Amino acid sequence: MIIGIISDTHDNIYLIDEVVKQLNERDVDLVLHAGDYVSPFAVSHFKPLKAKMIGVFGNNCAERELLKKLFREIGVEVRGSFVKIPADDLKTALYHGHEENLLNSLIGSGGYDVVICGHTHKAETYKKGGTTVINPGEVCGYLTGKSTYALLDTQTIRVETVRFK
Repeated sequence: MIIGIISDTHDNIYLIDEVVKQLNERDVDLVLHAGDYVSPFAVSHFKPLKAKMIGVFGNNCAERELLKKLFREIGVEVRGSFVKIPADDLKTALYHGHEENLLNSLIGSGGYDVVICGHTHKAETYKKGGTTVINPGEVCGYLTGKSTYALLDTQTIRVETVRFK
């Protein structure tokens, strides 16, 4: 299974459109969004996504109930602040990452093969113990000037970070 991983879209509808297009072209099986969609008006830009999408809220998401409702209407699941996702045989945690102690606890617990987070806007992948930590960076490009996402092959646990702007 190939999972597309995105985070920190921050209402940049032009780059949301572009990342959706690229994920569709790559024919990913699942998309995980690590939070910070921000405003409800951005939701419709995820509608063309062909793969199932599951997401969590970030610290900058406003109007959470409305976001949940609008995402549900287009077939996207936003499950709150944290979700455990079975992906093939991998135990995967999805959390925005804005509470550093909680994030470090998830990573250090040994309970997850993969921990996916965002928040820092910095694309990085590293191993800590038996856990692979993936931060896809930012789609919006606001802080780093780089728009990025990640692809995870669940069979090999190979991660590719893709820069698209």
